Amino acid sequence: MAQRTTTRLVTLVALPAALALAAVTSSPAAAEGTAYQIDLDALNNSGGSGTAMLSLDGTRLTVEIESEGLVPGQPHAQHIHGSTDGHDFHCPDASADNDGDGIVTTSEGLPIYGEINISLTTGGDTSAASGLAVDRMPVADAQGKLSYERTITVSQDVADHIKDLHVVQHGIDPNGNKQYDFGVGKSDLDPKLPQEATAPAVCGLVQGAAVGSVPVGGVETGSGPAPGTEVSGALVAAGGVAFLAVAAALGLGRRRRPATTTKPADGSGA
Repeated sequence: MAQRTTTRLVTLVALPAALALAAVTSSPAAAEGTAYQIDLDALNNSGGSGTAMLSLDGTRLTVEIESEGLVPGQPHAQHIHGSTDGHDFHCPDASADNDGDGIVTTSEGLPIYGEINISLTTGGDTSAASGLAVDRMPVADAQGKLSYERTITVSQDVADHIKDLHVVQHGIDPNGNKQYDFGVGKSDLDPKLPQEATAPAVCGLVQGAAVGSVPVGGVETGSGPAPGTEVSGALVAAGGVAFLAVAAALGLGRRRRPATTTKPADGSGA
């Protein structure tokens, strides 16, 4: 009788404690932010490629970009393009070359990938007004590689529509002389700049699933939520801790012989 009373008390104490743990660890304040991967593919036969990561925590956005195959030693204007009001923009292809000169200019690409939402400068202003601030844009190294990281505060509209946006890097080298020149004319944005300096080189769309999260279905089968939906790793972990704690408490109450123990299955997934 004493044993049964003891185990019941342990169960009753452990259960609310476990539920409290779940409530604390799964609260919005404790939940991790979300992150999205973007594969950057070449435009204008630039030979460029790369990967961008957009990590969002509230309205704090961290942008990390690793690119290669860009024009060595030259600044590369880069932006987040797209809409925060539901318009479906995407990366252009060669069919956007309206004048048939072999280059998709920025003006030809804008109707497809949308206006500048954020200028990914190395410092200072990040608004569309800094779209051509080449003195504050990252510079590719001697091998044409570019590394960039910056954390900025964005509007709530951007935070709410981050999955609808995409990254574009500019700067091409059609004649292969490893510099920007006027070989293909003046920029359609600023006649003081070469077309090579402002034409898009790579573009990429958000891939969807959050980094470190559990996949939640796919749109191909119609079995999952909308594209880009994710589950925070913190929520998954919190649920697992709470489940194990509750299971342990209830299991203790069911044991009849202290010498008998049952190890829970390892669900760490590590």
